Amino acid sequence: MTNQVTDIILVPGIGNSGEAHWQSRWQERNASMRRMRCSDWDRPDLGEWIAALDREVAASKEPPWLVAHSLGCLLVAHWASTAVARVAGAFLVAVPDPSSPVFPSEAHSFAQVPAARLPFPSLIVASTDDPYASIDYASMRAAQWGSRVAVAGALGHINGASAIADWPQGKELWRAFAAELARGQGGKDLGHFVE
Repeated sequence: MTNQVTDIILVPGIGNSGEAHWQSRWQERNASMRRMRCSDWDRPDLGEWIAALDREVAASKEPPWLVAHSLGCLLVAHWASTAVARVAGAFLVAVPDPSSPVFPSEAHSFAQVPAARLPFPSLIVASTDDPYASIDYASMRAAQWGSRVAVAGALGHINGASAIADWPQGKELWRAFAAELARGQGGKDLGHFVE
């Protein structure tokens, strides 16, 4: 019998993933998900966001899963480079390239992205027409971080503007990733991650 994971931390990017965003829709349907809390979602400060994620992970009774979008993915890499707390794994969607001309200037403190291997399993999900990063950039980060890559097709920045509702394809990518890890890492069952 497998154990159901009960602690999943959503790590949004700038703007905190509004109502139309798949992160918000997933949270509405799964009581196991909680959102990282920070004081300002529109003017991100790397130090403050790292501290916020550290608080959330520290509050977990077991190593939690991180489900990050956009700038939240860069936050996970920065946090992991100094964190002592453990996480079970990370689902990293639409990792942005800080050298992109559309990368937000207010996020400049995130731009020196750590290249070290992440100390937990991770999956990067990328779009073929993301204005914030190319597939080549996602692949480069995956090689550095020791992540797997899933190409989701032409979904823009995989956000509320992508018109993907609660993103069923993302749920399936998550389930496949989680099932693979469950086979090799102690039987944690994430089959009911989202309904």
